[in-house]
Amino acid sequence: MKKFSVVIAGGGSTFTPGIVLMLLANRERFPLRKLKFYDNDGARQETIAEACKIILREQAPDIEFSYTTDPQAAFTDVDFVMAHIRVGKYPMREQDEKIPLRHGVVGQETCGPGGIAYGMRSIGGVLELVDYMEKYSPNAWMLNYSNPAAIVAEATRRLRPQAKILNICDMPIGIEGRMAQIVGLQDRKQMRVRYYGLNHFGWWTSIEDLNGNDLMPKLREYVAKNGYVPPAKDEHTEASWNDTFAKAKDVQALDPNTMPNTYLKYYLFPDYVVAHSNPERTRANEVMDHREKQVFGSCRAIIEAGKSSAGELEIDEHASYIVDLATAIAFNTQERMLLIVPNNGAIHNFDADAMVEIPCLVGKNGPQPLTVGDIPHFQKGLMSQQVAVEKLVVDAWEQRSYQKLWQAITLSKTVPSASVAKAILDDLVEANKDFWPELH
Repeated sequence: MKKFSVVIAGGGSTFTPGIVLMLLANRERFPLRKLKFYDNDGARQETIAEACKIILREQAPDIEFSYTTDPQAAFTDVDFVMAHIRVGKYPMREQDEKIPLRHGVVGQETCGPGGIAYGMRSIGGVLELVDYMEKYSPNAWMLNYSNPAAIVAEATRRLRPQAKILNICDMPIGIEGRMAQIVGLQDRKQMRVRYYGLNHFGWWTSIEDLNGNDLMPKLREYVAKNGYVPPAKDEHTEASWNDTFAKAKDVQALDPNTMPNTYLKYYLFPDYVVAHSNPERTRANEVMDHREKQVFGSCRAIIEAGKSSAGELEIDEHASYIVDLATAIAFNTQERMLLIVPNNGAIHNFDADAMVEIPCLVGKNGPQPLTVGDIPHFQKGLMSQQVAVEKLVVDAWEQRSYQKLWQAITLSKTVPSASVAKAILDDLVEANKDFWPELH
């Protein structure tokens, strides 16, 4: 069986140890010969990498491991680039969330003005990784789950049209896991789904078990009362996430024939979100205070003790989706997966060049989108508005245009007026002066 070389771009991320554990757990179906980390923050990466080196030595000493800040060393002789970068790290996420909230607008890392700000930082970073891959390993594939995936996907479609890059998101996977619990199945792979939309902006239209039994009636009834909070509540789910999963019952009420992505709450109930936000302490603060400290603390403990049992690092089950995708390409499995791809007629009554999130069959040549057909006016109207926002952000980045970015923020469904959009934009420009291209 062929073995593969993988570079994780964003080696200093708190999610990297979970991805390593997930790759190790799946190495029978996706064998590795080489694993590399790449990050432009060497000090941050070193802590994560030295702990992962110990884990690999214990579990798979045959896998060659290295980490580097040198693009040539990182991207030479790789089959897959798994990219999850955060340009500006968590301190900039904090700005993305708090600046809009100061103006009474949703502060969220991928939705509304915060997502737009993050997108303006991410585009250049992801394009840089694509260019390194094409220079040093032109036959490799990039599996990108750097956020905000919708804006990044539009940027790569337009600015690197020949790139072998697939943009993915694990949020639908997490929701499908909850759906499986609700209907009493062991896991989401026991369901066959139809879904369409944009990234963080979509709807399930059909959910069956593998015998073809319709699971939608049971899901509708349950979600209308409880949202996506499963019968056996998970004590580890944080309060802010529990609120998001519970709020799905209100989102679902707008179109009871479908099951919604949870992120739609930010667009459909922005007043509720702002009223329930703490402008002094946002999700970024929660992550910095908990996840950051826990993961780096565990990594330091592992390094100090020289054994993995000294720290608590959790396998990232969501990330198994990335192995599914890599395996589908590597072994031409034709697995059915949700991916962000150019519409090209899959949704009949929607823009051909919109980046949509729909089921695809995946093999050695990449994704083959499945036909969705026509979609209703409600979804089409929401999606058209959001696609226009994403395209304007890429226009703004490409043309260095203040005007286009003001238009993008104004058009976001989370923003009440052009004057509020301008006030937010001026604050974001100031906060991002080290990261955005200079706008004129």
